[in-house]
Amino acid sequence: MGKTIAEKIISSRAGRQVQAKDIVVVDVDVVMAQDGTGPLAVSQVEKMGFSKIKKPSSSILFIDHAAPSPRKELSNSHMVLRKFAQQTGAVVSDVGEGVCHQLLVEQYVCPGDVVIGADSHTCTSGALGAFATGMGSTDIAVGFALAQTWLMVPETIHINLQGTLPKGVFAKDIIIDLIGKITSDGATYKALEFSGSMLETMTIDDRFTISNMAVEAGAKTGLFPADQVTEAYLAERGRKKCFQEIKADADAAYVQTIDMDCSKLEPMVSKPHTVDNTVPVDQLDRISIDQVFLGSCTNGRLGDLALAAEILKGKKVASGIRLIVVPASREVYLKAIQKGIIEVLTQAGAAVMAPGCGPCVGVHEGILGDGEVCLSTQNRNFKGRMGNPDSYIYLCSPATAAWSAVKGYIADPREVWA
Repeated sequence: MGKTIAEKIISSRAGRQVQAKDIVVVDVDVVMAQDGTGPLAVSQVEKMGFSKIKKPSSSILFIDHAAPSPRKELSNSHMVLRKFAQQTGAVVSDVGEGVCHQLLVEQYVCPGDVVIGADSHTCTSGALGAFATGMGSTDIAVGFALAQTWLMVPETIHINLQGTLPKGVFAKDIIIDLIGKITSDGATYKALEFSGSMLETMTIDDRFTISNMAVEAGAKTGLFPADQVTEAYLAERGRKKCFQEIKADADAAYVQTIDMDCSKLEPMVSKPHTVDNTVPVDQLDRISIDQVFLGSCTNGRLGDLALAAEILKGKKVASGIRLIVVPASREVYLKAIQKGIIEVLTQAGAAVMAPGCGPCVGVHEGILGDGEVCLSTQNRNFKGRMGNPDSYIYLCSPATAAWSAVKGYIADPREVWA
């Protein structure tokens, strides 16, 4: 019987042929933690008595969730990570470099890699054809020390994406619609594997967005084949040598196949307080908003900012609306400046922050007031996610976010192209 992408990658790192539900020990290519989870991982390394780490050059500590630090306690946590890196040779990605998941795909991850991170959205790297998954800080500590981990090979749900997206509908709408259909625990400890004719017109940024939110359906990882789109992305970054083609076998065994006709999709929104509480935007009552957030590891890439700038050019953010823009990485920020995107967004009324997680995690830069409503391009809208349990978060695409910022309420982006 043929193998899924997950089975192929794990077999290569386990040193033997494996199949779904096997429990294996695998070699790990990249290990990471961020400033929220990293200090615990560091303390666990020390508690287990390790003085060295196995692969310093591919062990990365990202300071991105509270960057720059808003409190002395968080500044002290950053100091812990920097000290650990000095002692072990681990890599520090410091304030202003950007969000861990964006930097992983820009600089570190290759097709066929096994990537583990102390952050649930590590699954973003699955868009490059890597088995990438989030784990607890103790598992990550072992990964740092030994460059190995154990896991159960997940069963795979096959997502067959067909058709062409209508105007005003984007990759974020695909994944929100899918999560609404299968629910937040519909893919628990399974891999989501994406294929179909839709991939031919899908950019690498689109793939990152979709893989990023696989965990919101409970998935262990979200995998795309490594194909010509992947190769072109790596070549552009000077990393073509690490490319290898990876795809599932024609006779791979799946626990479920879901066919999606993307030509029938509409702009989607996740309503408070769960990601699977989904609805087409045109079925919402006119919901006034106080803040719009464009950014995060889901939608803070160059294509996302460019799309928002296209909509906002020559327009102004509605009175009383705060539009916060946070590029996902320093590279994205610089390219957005060079292309005039940041100028357009700023002239429209946006507040542009340094690359990082920004308001997404609710630590700084955009915490909501009591009763306020935020329309956000991030990946989670849990109660209190943006720092206040008495506020409300709706999730959407960058197009819906930008157009709604102009209108002052959650609006249908298809109006832009009408």
